[in-house]
Amino acid sequence: MPLPFLTADRVFEAADDVPLPYEDRDQWRRPYRPGPWRVGAAALALLLASFVLFAAVVIAATAEPASALVVFGLALLVIAAAVRLLRMGVWVSAQGLRHVAFFTTRTTPWAQVSSVRTVQQPVRWLGLPRTVQGQALLLVRQGGCGADAVPPMMSTHNADFLGRTEAFDRAADTVEAWADEYRPH
Repeated sequence: MPLPFLTADRVFEAADDVPLPYEDRDQWRRPYRPGPWRVGAAALALLLASFVLFAAVVIAATAEPASALVVFGLALLVIAAAVRLLRMGVWVSAQGLRHVAFFTTRTTPWAQVSSVRTVQQPVRWLGLPRTVQGQALLLVRQGGCGADAVPPMMSTHNADFLGRTEAFDRAADTVEAWADEYRPH
């Protein structure tokens, strides 16, 4: 099964001199690859799901089918959580900017974007309450909604960019290039 959200950097690396190397700009794209922390957590969740699925088969063979269905449903829930974990991040298209979190998705049309900028500030380490000094990509909306009202889109210490500062810089530059091209001036 092809996973197009894992292949964003291949297109970017192929056309390094072009700021927006995508032909079909109406399609939602993540301008970076998921980081090793995010992929590792999803792989562990899928490993857990495989054991739960095996348990569902054993329960179906030896116990009541209703118990097996409950365990099978639990495995499907873990698989859905792993897929959602891989889809988290910042997505761009000609329509706007999309920030996908685990439980929410927030889409901002380019007409409502005042600026997208990288700032030095305290950021959460892997989404935990602990904060460290790092860089964050902030979205400032039209109408006076300041950067304090909107959480950072991505940071140097989230699951995609922890230990990969160059990847964060490249992804932030790409998102800023999309904003410069599509937001009203």
